[in-house]
Amino acid sequence: MSKYFGEAHRALHKQFDTVGMADVLENKLIEPNLGDREAAFISSCDMFFLSTIDPSGMPTVSYKGGAPGFVKVIDDATLAFPSYDGNGMFYSMGNIVGQNKVGLLFIDFTTPRRLRVHGTASVSSDDPLLADYPEANLVVRVTIENAFKNCARYLHKYENHGVSDYVPQAGRETPLPDWKRLNFAQDLLPKRDQGKAEKAGGLISEADYRGHFWRGLD
Repeated sequence: MSKYFGEAHRALHKQFDTVGMADVLENKLIEPNLGDREAAFISSCDMFFLSTIDPSGMPTVSYKGGAPGFVKVIDDATLAFPSYDGNGMFYSMGNIVGQNKVGLLFIDFTTPRRLRVHGTASVSSDDPLLADYPEANLVVRVTIENAFKNCARYLHKYENHGVSDYVPQAGRETPLPDWKRLNFAQDLLPKRDQGKAEKAGGLISEADYRGHFWRGLD
């Protein structure tokens, strides 16, 4: 009896003659916790992709970035990472509070290599780790249910040009993103952000912002 494969998986295994391979990979690759190499890899990452489930059962994926090591390996069965300032939707965080199952995909595009982690997550606004993350509003802790490595065969290799200027750092004012300079957004922003647009270069229109967006600016 497989712990990870259902009838739909088994039908595909049979269709493409991979029953034996799937069973071997389940037994050899999928682990209930992190080994030393996996922990070291996660601790070196400056980004990952986070999968959550919305209230309707629809999965969604978001990119999470920070300084290298922003995902902390608490022990071989627990990870923690911060929630930084976003667009106010708290979409991933709300999904975790409501549904709590998560998937994390860590990728190193320069080597390349990748690792999947699945688990159950919780969100806290008073986690002691908040002190380690300047400007974070929440900390997510993930209790790992399984982790496994994927081969890097189809990973395209990219150069890493450094951490985003918007990643909060102690002792430095984080730049205001361009969307917080939008005309219509000013009265909707949290009080802590109101009045900052002029200092950041002035208000911009929606057309201006669309141009910034497609040029990779924010």
